[in-house]
Amino acid sequence: MPNAAAAPRSTADPAAEEPSVEPSGIAYDPMDPVLDEAPYEVWRAMRDQQPVYRNERRGFWALSRYEDVAEALKDTTRFSSAHGNVLELMSPDPVDSAMMILNDPPGHTRLRRLVSRAFTLRRTAALEEDVRSVCRELLDAIDASAEVDLVQEYAAQVPSRVISRLLGVPGEDRERVRLLIDECFHLDEEHGFVNDVALTAMGELGSYLDRRLKHLAEQPGDDLLSALTGAGLTRRETIDFAMLLVMAGTETVGRLLGWAALLLDEHPDQRADLVADPSLIPRAVEEVLRFEGPSPVQARFTTEDVTLHGVTIPARSVVLLLTSSAGRDERQYGPDADVFDLHREPRHHVSFGYGVHFCLGASLARLESRIALEELLARFPSWTVDRDRSVRAHTSTVRGWSRLLVRL
Repeated sequence: MPNAAAAPRSTADPAAEEPSVEPSGIAYDPMDPVLDEAPYEVWRAMRDQQPVYRNERRGFWALSRYEDVAEALKDTTRFSSAHGNVLELMSPDPVDSAMMILNDPPGHTRLRRLVSRAFTLRRTAALEEDVRSVCRELLDAIDASAEVDLVQEYAAQVPSRVISRLLGVPGEDRERVRLLIDECFHLDEEHGFVNDVALTAMGELGSYLDRRLKHLAEQPGDDLLSALTGAGLTRRETIDFAMLLVMAGTETVGRLLGWAALLLDEHPDQRADLVADPSLIPRAVEEVLRFEGPSPVQARFTTEDVTLHGVTIPARSVVLLLTSSAGRDERQYGPDADVFDLHREPRHHVSFGYGVHFCLGASLARLESRIALEELLARFPSWTVDRDRSVRAHTSTVRGWSRLLVRL
């Protein structure tokens, strides 16, 4: 997710307007909204013909096969996260940030160890009833007789409301914080995430969290912010982790639930299977993550020359790791990798990352997604998506729907 505290100079060219067609004949650009609609054949061509891909115009390399992506995610020595993880925000110099995702070991190791003391699996599991309560409140407010925007009225609101409760935001502040979280993801056609509305919201949210920390230092509670304060993190590290939780945990879960709603409408037989047997829902969540991962691209910066498949990526290069292409790699998932099938034999995917940067909030995302689908299917066992009138959210890092119009 973009880091408002440090918006470094990009090594890529954000002003490029048309996707470049490389000598191989393959045109891949994660910032191209037309390609973003259906990048699957381009990903397949990259995996088959040019697994080490070069885009000269944007100035990046890309890896698309599961094995290569997984290995690069694990290799923090040669593929650094310290220069950014978003194409348009990559920096030639290390980023000054206390966010774990923008640090390599040993700094990352220290931060993750301290955060893990507070953000535990037990704390996440204890949120089950809160998550279920949030889902039911939102579903109660939906007018089933009218057209419903399932993203804006449900999918996007579940994670923002849950995270507000997790962080201990007082009831009287939650609506304002929710609106700030929404504004953090404001998209500008020209500048994407890096725009005045989003940056202002990030600054205001950071200031709010700082004020809360000062209050909690004197009157700690049983919330995550209080626990982080007692875990040995500095004030800046605590704020940066809370911002990371908001940025990474809200947008991706909202997009994941939007994809789930669309895919289940396109596969009504599988939706009926979930209604008949809700214990299958965790498998459905994993299949959505594999098939339409909401965060399809992770950027890295090479610290030395790296040679793969006979091609050398020079040191100090921006490399995009296409996790969603990896999720459709026939070498990992078989010849039907391009088929959505919640009954397939589960195999490891990289939609939550891999190695030391594996998403610390994965358990929370899975919990929220499972319960949100359980409650949605229990209340509305079928729906019809108006795909033509629904609206996609186009960024270089997140794929999904900003509006998903349905009839229940």
